[in-house]
Amino acid sequence: MGKTIAEKILSNKSGQDVKANDIVVANLDFVMGQDGTSPLAIKAFTEMQGVKVFDPTKVAMVIDHSAPSPLQGVSELHHQMRTFASQQGIRLYDIGDGVCHQLVPEQGHVVSGDLVIGADSHTCTYGAINAFSTGVGSTDLAAGIISGKLWFKVPETFKFVVNGKLPVGVYSKDLILYLIGDVTADGATYMAAEYVGEAIADLSIEARFTISNMAIEMGAKCGLMEADDRTEEWVKQHSKREFQPVKADQDAVYAQVKEYDVSQLEPQVACPHTVDNVSPVSQVAGTPIQQGVIGTCTNGRMEDLRIAARLLKGRKIAKGTRLVVAPASRSIFLQAIREGLIEVFVEAGAAVVTPGCGPCVGTHNGVPSDGENVISTANRNFKGRMGNNKAFIYLGSPATVAASIIAGQITDPREFM
Repeated sequence: MGKTIAEKILSNKSGQDVKANDIVVANLDFVMGQDGTSPLAIKAFTEMQGVKVFDPTKVAMVIDHSAPSPLQGVSELHHQMRTFASQQGIRLYDIGDGVCHQLVPEQGHVVSGDLVIGADSHTCTYGAINAFSTGVGSTDLAAGIISGKLWFKVPETFKFVVNGKLPVGVYSKDLILYLIGDVTADGATYMAAEYVGEAIADLSIEARFTISNMAIEMGAKCGLMEADDRTEEWVKQHSKREFQPVKADQDAVYAQVKEYDVSQLEPQVACPHTVDNVSPVSQVAGTPIQQGVIGTCTNGRMEDLRIAARLLKGRKIAKGTRLVVAPASRSIFLQAIREGLIEVFVEAGAAVVTPGCGPCVGTHNGVPSDGENVISTANRNFKGRMGNNKAFIYLGSPATVAASIIAGQITDPREFM
């Protein structure tokens, strides 16, 4: 019987011939924590009588959620992370370096075929480069840091076959919102989402990251893609590590398979207060907007900034609106400066903030006020997600956010193309 990508990677890393629903203990290739979860993991590390991390080259901590620190208490948590990283000799990405899910692949820590855990639910992002990566709790993170191993229940796989070519003005964010709206927020719970088809193959690696990033929003444990020539080229550009891509067998067994043709797809918007409350932009166009956000681990990459800048160039954001732009990493910020994109954003009236999570988690950098409508490129729009449970968050592509903030209301980006 053939195997899925998830079954193959967990077989390789556990040294066993495993299939869906088996329980395994597997070797980890990389372990990551961020500032919302690492302090708890450090506490658990001490309680487990941890002395040394299993391999300092395979562990990193990232200060990105509240960076720079907005509060004295947060500063103390950051101090704990810096101290632990120094004592253990692990890599610490400090304020301004960027978002964990951009930095881990960008800095070459993860390659195709890897098994990765991170104490952040959007660790599933790295599935775009053919790695089994998944979010865990802080206690599991501590166990992984100490032992270099973790237990897994091998997930069943939900296969998404996405055919056709995305129309002009429609992007990977629109595609993943459409899929989540179709299968719902719990439609792939504890499954491995596997994305294949000509529409996926046509996407850049940056665009693929957007799709894998939001696999968790349909309940999936990871969001996997096969490695093609584009994947291998990207990985080689970012890492010196040897890697072995993993491909699903022709006779692999899937829990569910759904096929789509996205040739006629229009821009999509997730409406408050759930990510699967998705509508075509035409159905929500005209909704007043007070704030826009471009960035986050979902859409803060160079491709995203270029898309937004093309619409904003020579234009101003609407009177009575605000736009926050947060590049996903320091290197992206620098490249955006070199290309003149930051100048475009600032001249349009945007506030460009430190590379990191920005307003997404609601600790600082753009908390909306009561009753305000926000349109964001982030991955979640739950009540209180941006720091105010009386605000309303809509999700869209960088193009949809840019168009909407220019118009002061939710707008189809193709009107500006």
